[in-house]
Amino acid sequence: MLQSLSIRNVVLIDKLDLDFKSGLSVLTGETGAGKSILLDSLGLVLGNRAETSLIRQGEDKLSVTAQFSLQKQTPALRALLDEYEIEADDELLIKRSLTRDGKGKIFINDQPAGAKLLKEIGKYLVEVHGQFDNQGLLNPANHLDVLDAYGAYKPLVERTAAAFAAYKKARAARQEAEKNIARAKEDEENLRHWVDELEKMNPRPDEEDELGKKRQEMMNAEKIIDSLNYAYGALTERADVQGAIRSAQSAMDKANTLVDGRYQTIIDMLDQALIDISETVNELEEVSHNVSLNQNELENIEERLYALRGLARKHNVAVSDLPQTLADFRNRLSTIELGEEGIAALRKAEDTAKLDYVKAANELSSARQAAALQLDNKVMSELPPLKMEKARFVTVVEKMDESGWSEKGFNNVYFTVATNPNSPQGPLNKIASGGELARFMLALKVNLAQSSSVATMIFDEVDAGVGGATAQAVGERLARLARDVQVLVVTHSPQVAACGNNHFKVEKSTADNVTTTTVRELTKIEKSEEIARMLAGEVITDAARAAAKVLIGAE
Repeated sequence: MLQSLSIRNVVLIDKLDLDFKSGLSVLTGETGAGKSILLDSLGLVLGNRAETSLIRQGEDKLSVTAQFSLQKQTPALRALLDEYEIEADDELLIKRSLTRDGKGKIFINDQPAGAKLLKEIGKYLVEVHGQFDNQGLLNPANHLDVLDAYGAYKPLVERTAAAFAAYKKARAARQEAEKNIARAKEDEENLRHWVDELEKMNPRPDEEDELGKKRQEMMNAEKIIDSLNYAYGALTERADVQGAIRSAQSAMDKANTLVDGRYQTIIDMLDQALIDISETVNELEEVSHNVSLNQNELENIEERLYALRGLARKHNVAVSDLPQTLADFRNRLSTIELGEEGIAALRKAEDTAKLDYVKAANELSSARQAAALQLDNKVMSELPPLKMEKARFVTVVEKMDESGWSEKGFNNVYFTVATNPNSPQGPLNKIASGGELARFMLALKVNLAQSSSVATMIFDEVDAGVGGATAQAVGERLARLARDVQVLVVTHSPQVAACGNNHFKVEKSTADNVTTTTVRELTKIEKSEEIARMLAGEVITDAARAAAKVLIGAE
């Protein structure tokens, strides 16, 4: 529900703050006073196109702020707000501004937003019905959903949607199996060869990474082997280190005998050096032997990597995907072996799902036809008081062929009207004139109010071209509609204005060559005087005042 509207610098309005209540609110004022400016301002916060021509003369910027209560919140609106992470419990505050250079800003609950999102949100907040507005009810594509909401057979709608999803899934499974069999039969010989080849290789998902790491380790081992071999050669091949030490020992033995054994320490050191070198050579031999065994593993790793990568290139997949490729090839072979027996089972499942869908859709179609008849009768009963006693309203519920089946069933639904007994039925917006269209919409909305997805409806001059008892009937129906939703109506009819719970007057004044539009809520006395003005014109007579009191008393 619209709770408040604040307008700054929009056309003739410089500053305006309005609070709205539930029920029927009427806006009246002389022609040209600026009632349309109010609707244009509200349109800005509902996502309508923002034009710089709306900025008040002499100002650089306009802004409009609207606050809505979300007590009547549809799941679709909740989902939309959640999708864009807009926090909104019970209220929604929308702010929109526009500068002379065309730069605009939009905030929804203080969160920046775009015009596209604002328009999406706006359609869940307010419906605007004017004589020539192309609203949802005038679009046949929306009529099926409107009828379903009115019919209150949601379980049937949900069952049909679930049945269609199951049928669609079963049909897709059968089609995919048939396609796979046809393709697999063409490749059967290759498939068997590929499966055999991959089974022999028996690849593992992470094998390439594991082998790569081991290979790097082995590559380092090769460098170690080179170093060990060099060290071994230095001690054994390139120089006779042990022979040199033995020669040194022999010389020192001779010298030692000449000095009474004083060089024995040196001789002992040479003995130890000979032992250490011998042990070092033996250790190098053993280590080199162990590392040389890993050289064979490196060759095996490189051969395995080469083979795995070759298979991956052959099948145009990553090495890590080879196990899944093998599984896919096996499945395709299994599909061939399954053959017609498997296809027959899938066809049977599809036929069963199709029958379930047809049954659910037929029940839904019957429910729609019953709801359509009920809606037609109720709308028809509203037409005579609205000066359309010869008009006919018919909701057409057609069955479509299989190409038109969907999760919504197999019906095509659209509303048709005929304004005269001999006229053919046709679309609402093609057959009815402006005033007739507005009254048809009112008759429809009165009956659809309880199933409406919005909490606020606006009618712009729905009483155009009618007066007297017909205008009174329009007002009564607007008041009835306002029991279920908030209704704002722009009217020139005193009969309609008299039915309002809240009355706003739009006035225009000029001071210092500057024209300004203002809007104020009227007291009961002011409301009576305004209705008298609407009855009498510029000069309000006592008779007009008396008539106004009668109208207000009859509301």
